Amino acid sequence: MQRIDVFAHVLPEHFYARMLEIEPTIPQTYAFFNNPVLQSVDERRAHWDGKTRQVISFVNALPEDYVGPKEAAELCREANEELLQLVRDNRDLFESAVLMVPMNNMEEAVAIVADQVVADPDAVGVQVFTRALGKSIADEEYRPLFSALASANVPAWLHPVFDMRKPDNNIVFSWEYELTQAMLQLVQANTFQDLDNLKVICHHAGAMVPFFAGRVDHILPPEQAADMRRFYVDTAILGNPKALELAVDYYGVDHVLFGTDAPLGIMPAGATKEISDVILAMGIPEGDKQAIFTDNYYAILKGE
Repeated sequence: MQRIDVFAHVLPEHFYARMLEIEPTIPQTYAFFNNPVLQSVDERRAHWDGKTRQVISFVNALPEDYVGPKEAAELCREANEELLQLVRDNRDLFESAVLMVPMNNMEEAVAIVADQVVADPDAVGVQVFTRALGKSIADEEYRPLFSALASANVPAWLHPVFDMRKPDNNIVFSWEYELTQAMLQLVQANTFQDLDNLKVICHHAGAMVPFFAGRVDHILPPEQAADMRRFYVDTAILGNPKALELAVDYYGVDHVLFGTDAPLGIMPAGATKEISDVILAMGIPEGDKQAIFTDNYYAILKGE
């Protein structure tokens, strides 16, 4: 059964070198950046199952956190070209690329959607994070980007970052909380009501939302509760079949896509096997498994 991993990460060589020039302490701040599979295609191939093609996006070294608007835009454009070249040079391994935008330069972020995403068949979306420059991704400042994505029928990939106001961030639970909060904030900002064509693919199976479906449905106004189901979600929760069943029950099988967070999660190269095995073992029809592994991804790109 063919598989497309919609949420796999890389750290391209030249982009990383540029970021280290700007901030040499990045590998100490983010220990997972030191995973060699992030940087080396050869290392990735050594662990490849031979059948899963990856949609690649950057790990969270975000130019806007370190440089001003003009330089951030330049770094994003250069990094995006490097990411796209990785896809072109490794088409058996990489399906497509999710590009980076400078969140401190909305004019350029919107331009990148047109110039680098829509204009290039190997680019399929942009990655956004739960917070940008200390603000919620749902902040009105970032609405022009979401408007451009909706108008161009380009999905956003939503990835967590820590809320640096908090003293107790941790990799086990904090990112799931941040994802949940960002999803709620997008809904409460009427993002889906205002941008009917917007598609957002959320990491980690929609985080806490499926588990708290009852609270969502009883506490939120009906239109907001319905909008919480507008998200698409991946399967990157390191296994846990009951949790994946909750995600399928809550979002519907057509809103669940195979994603693993490779090469992160389980050393050295990620949880591709573990997550694949859970999907194959789920008590759902074979056609639904195929939808999760590949068909839903193609449907989103077609605007379905």
